[in-house]
Formats: sequence, C-alpha cells, structure tokens
Amino acid sequence: MSFRHRASAWDRRYSPYLYISPFFILFAVVGLFPLIYTGWVAAHDWDLIMGQGEFIGGENFAAVLGERAFWVSLRNTLSIFILSSAPQVVAAILIAYLLDYNLRAKTFWRMGVLIPYVVTPVAVALIFSNLFGDRFGLVNSILEAVGIDAIGWHSGILPSHLAIATMVNFRWIGYNALIFLAAMQAVPRDLYEAAEIDGAGKVRQFISVTIPNLRPTIIFVIITSTIGGLQIFDEPRMFDQYGRGGTDGQWQTMTMYLYELGWTRSDFGQASAVAVLLFLLIIAIGLVNFVITRRISSSEVKR
Repeated sequence: MSFRHRASAWDRRYSPYLYISPFFILFAVVGLFPLIYTGWVAAHDWDLIMGQGEFIGGENFAAVLGERAFWVSLRNTLSIFILSSAPQVVAAILIAYLLDYNLRAKTFWRMGVLIPYVVTPVAVALIFSNLFGDRFGLVNSILEAVGIDAIGWHSGILPSHLAIATMVNFRWIGYNALIFLAAMQAVPRDLYEAAEIDGAGKVRQFISVTIPNLRPTIIFVIITSTIGGLQIFDEPRMFDQYGRGGTDGQWQTMTMYLYELGWTRSDFGQASAVAVLLFLLIIAIGLVNFVITRRISSSEVKR
C-alpha cells in the first residue's frame, strides 16, 4: 500500500479517538489526577506548612476512623442527605407534572421555579439561618402564634438537619423539576390519549404512563442528587455565624470535617483520608441505587 492509502486507513481507524480525546484529557487533568493525588497524600504524613512527610500507609485512615467527630459527621451527612434527596425528587416530579399542563404564562412559571437555583448558596443560607433562628426566627414566631413551643433549630440535631435540608430543597427542587418537565414533554401524547380512552383518570395516567417513562430521568436525578447531597458544604457552613457545624457538631458534615482537618489542624493527610472515605461512600450508595433501579426495571420487563 502507498503512504496515501495507509494514511487514509489510519485516519478511519484513529480519528474517532482523536475527536473524543479532549474530554478524556480534561478529565484526566482535573478529575483523575486529583483523585489519585488525594490517595497519595492520604498515605503520607502531610502537613500544611512542612508539606510531604514520611509514608505512613493507613495510619491516617485509622486515626480518622478512631475519632468520634468522623462518625458524627457521617451521621449528619447521611441524615441531611435522606431528608433532602427523597422529598426533593418527589416534589420536583409533582411540580413538573403541574407545569406540563397548558397553563397561562407557562414560561413565567417555568422560569419562576428556577429562580431559587440562580440565587447563590451563601445568600440562601443566610436567609434561612435567620428564618430558622432560635429566638427571633420567623418560623418559631409562626409556631408560637399557633400555640406550639419554639424549636431550637441550632441546638437540636434533627431540627438543624431539617432546616438545612429545607435550604437544599429550596435550591434544587426547581432545577430538577425542569429536568423532569423536559422528560415529560418527550412522552408520546398518544399514550395519554389511549389511557384516557380506556377510562384512566389523571392520577392513573400519572402513575401508569408518566412515571414509567420517567424512569431513566429519575435514575439520573437520584444519582446527581446523591453526589451533591453527600458533598454538601455551603448550607451547613453558613447555617450559623461560626461555621463549625454547631457547638457539639450537630450538623457538621463530612466535607466540613474535612475542611477542619485541612485548614484548622493543618493535617492534609487525615483530610485526604476523609476525602477518600467520602468518595468510597458515594460509590457505595451509587451502586446500591443502580442495583435497586436495575431490579425494578427487570421485574417490570418480566411482568
């Protein structure tokens, strides 16, 4: 073969890889390398000022797992994640279903649900931290007006988690609702017409037609909300003026604990160990979500 023919064959064989290479190069630089480097730091006695020390293997992981603060932060992270993710998905689907109707000024309503997402997390945290104030908060004022005792939103564990989960839901429900709305508009209208002819009402159409066709989108939203929910930092950090997660770590999340180890204690080794453990936790929960959704899909296919 001539060089021209060989070059043409190489072009057909290798040019597709060249076209997609920018993504993988960028991912390797900003994603894969930091992940590997974090694991390297976690295996060393790494100080903020002195830098890399000696190799200590898994001592950083043992030290972190032996601290009560780590388990408290893990409890807080999972609690806030559960209180925010499940209601967030359900509310987003219901709002998207309402927006799917032929409403007047539907563009206005669709843009309106996106406004909380545009607001910066710091502004949202400052507003809600005052709304859930222990002494002069609006929420406690309303509760006292209806005869309910004021709640210590900053002193209790569950109340603080509910307040932070409310912030998260306020920011992300509208964003996820638009994702579900786009998926609902892709559902063939013939299915709704056929269901209506068969005598199915609106609720039955929603359960039997809308939800099954939203399954891939629901899986996507659950995975993204899992990653974001377990990495929550801004809302609990700004929930009070000190940013330490409470006097006894009532709402200190794993990312806040990581931040404390790295910048307050200047121990990058233990901070990196927490980052690796958080990564493994996200992977584990993601695999659980994948297995559950796959079993649900396979059971429905069999039926």
